[in-house]
Amino acid sequence: MKAGIDSIAFDIPQLYLPITTLAENRNIEADKLIKGLGLHKMSFPDVHQDVVTMASNAALKLIQQENLNPAEINRIYVGTESGVDSSKPVGSYVLSNLEMIFGEASFRNCDVVDLTFACIGAIDALQNCVDYIQLNPTKKAIVIASDNAKYDLNSTGEYTQGAGSIAMLITSNPRILSFSNEVGVSTQGVFDFFKPRRYFTKEEALQLENNPEWNGILENEISIYKEQPVFDGQYSNQCYINRITEAYEHYKSESKQTGKAYENWANILMHLPYCFQGRRTFIEIFAKENPELLEAQIGETSKDKLKALAKSPEYLALVNEKILPSEIASGQVGNIYTGSIFLGLLSTLCYHFQQKSDLTNAKFGFVAYGSGSKSKVFEAEVVSEWQKQIAKATLFETLENCTAIDFTTYEKLHKKELKQAVISPKNEFYLDSIEKENPMLVGARYYKFA
Repeated sequence: MKAGIDSIAFDIPQLYLPITTLAENRNIEADKLIKGLGLHKMSFPDVHQDVVTMASNAALKLIQQENLNPAEINRIYVGTESGVDSSKPVGSYVLSNLEMIFGEASFRNCDVVDLTFACIGAIDALQNCVDYIQLNPTKKAIVIASDNAKYDLNSTGEYTQGAGSIAMLITSNPRILSFSNEVGVSTQGVFDFFKPRRYFTKEEALQLENNPEWNGILENEISIYKEQPVFDGQYSNQCYINRITEAYEHYKSESKQTGKAYENWANILMHLPYCFQGRRTFIEIFAKENPELLEAQIGETSKDKLKALAKSPEYLALVNEKILPSEIASGQVGNIYTGSIFLGLLSTLCYHFQQKSDLTNAKFGFVAYGSGSKSKVFEAEVVSEWQKQIAKATLFETLENCTAIDFTTYEKLHKKELKQAVISPKNEFYLDSIEKENPMLVGARYYKFA
């Protein structure tokens, strides 16, 4: 029995910072970011937006698009690494927000949970729900990938920022993609990218002696959580390469393939922390599958030969045919962590819809990665009704109509210095307030729909 993605919707912030603007203000040569990394725009949340609003908006669009009855939806599983609470999941906020539209208790029998493993959490949510549907073919589930990829100002990750949410309806006999059972996995616990709690004594942080009570904190230590990660770019890139190559080999073993598995894939979907990351790293798999081509390259060292192979006609043909369609939206949005691989999927499908490609029965290869670190490699088959479903998505048109912001506005949004939204919310969920007074509710986040 087939199970997979029946429909898909998205929510992307209306605001973006042009990469040329960032480059100019950071004294970076623009072509290094545009031609070197494939970056053009960087989506950024407005004052009233966060991972909850984006997830809720994407889910609402999906439900309305497919005219679903809330009683039909048995699961809402969220993949995110941008949770707004250490206990209460984003999924519970989404459920509450949806009940504003569909009525109190309309999702009372719906199971919700967040799955977190850096950028691969939504893949874990997807596979969990696909397994559930295979066991319960009359049920329906929604998987949401929602994240805000925020980095420190002036950091080496700043130009890869982005935000957005992708929501997918998972059913039996899906109309877009059905997934194979074989999955290759590679996992190793590392510190290539993480978001730790940071501890300070009250004396260090606040110049308070003798440990007085402060804002209800009796402990001598204060824990601070930052949205921005601690990361080592070069090390993380190597971890990415190690995991995807190992997971790819494991996938071949699990699916009992001895040939070049990627040759079976019409398109390759990868986690894209920046637009060209996929093409820059898949060369490692390509080289291992084509040792004779690698050896034929000019170069004194294996590294030189690998660089030459990456520019070879054979590899560039693979990139243009199998990887490039997934990069189109990424260059216009930026990194959205758990949603990046699914943004690439939607970009690929929208591209082929515009090109009037015949994808029915074509195979897609998924090469997912999450820091910390884990990779999963698996396959999906395009279903005959994919064009009818993707016709409902207006991804490229939506991205064209986003609004550019200037650098001053960007920095104020980043520092959370703006009090008023740049664009007032319309036909969307928005963050209305965060409780600060009531000690029994301090920190509670309240949302509305406008």
